[in-house]
Amino acid sequence: MLEYGINRFGSLAALEARLPTPASAEQLIAVTDDRYLSLIALRVFRAGLRHSVVDAKWPSFEEVFWQFDPDKVVLMSAEHIERLMQDTRIIRHLGKLKSVPRNAQMLLDIRKEHGSFGAFLAQWPEQDSIGLWRYLAKQGYQLGGLSAPRFLRMAGKDTFVLSDDVVAALVAQNIVTKRPTSQRDLAAVQEAFNLWQVQSGRPLCQLSMLLALTVNH
Repeated sequence: MLEYGINRFGSLAALEARLPTPASAEQLIAVTDDRYLSLIALRVFRAGLRHSVVDAKWPSFEEVFWQFDPDKVVLMSAEHIERLMQDTRIIRHLGKLKSVPRNAQMLLDIRKEHGSFGAFLAQWPEQDSIGLWRYLAKQGYQLGGLSAPRFLRMAGKDTFVLSDDVVAALVAQNIVTKRPTSQRDLAAVQEAFNLWQVQSGRPLCQLSMLLALTVNH
């Protein structure tokens, strides 16, 4: 995988400079729950929309959602959410707006068990990334598909992401025959990444990017 990246960027140094670096356990724990809720909401609103449009409006989202304090946001009533649908400063998508208090409840439930959402992320083994995706999709709201892994990447939690290029590379490597959706195929993908991690000593996020670079466009 490495040689494809070097060919794409011209040198090993240039390639290494482009590779993501995951956060340490200490760094994950240091992030407060309100920042994680903000990131989750940002990922939900970015899905299907131009990221630059969402990002430009995010200061207003921070304001209307009380800096994403989960203890406050979880108390938002349906009537309050309906009123936000009239606020032109934000993106008025009812389903996405409703996701914020629901995901706040998820964070509070996790905090009750683990002390903080950051501590929860830090203790989850990267060797079971798909288990973490599944957990977030089930316990959260609008975190299915690629939303959970993309949120984790934004948060710095080490994971691979099944982008179109990564899936194409996995098919070329005979790991799967199509986009993995079944538990069997996802387990095969996890097993392959775990093996590559042991062999290379690289984090999953870097392996994911290097694998994507093997696809010719």
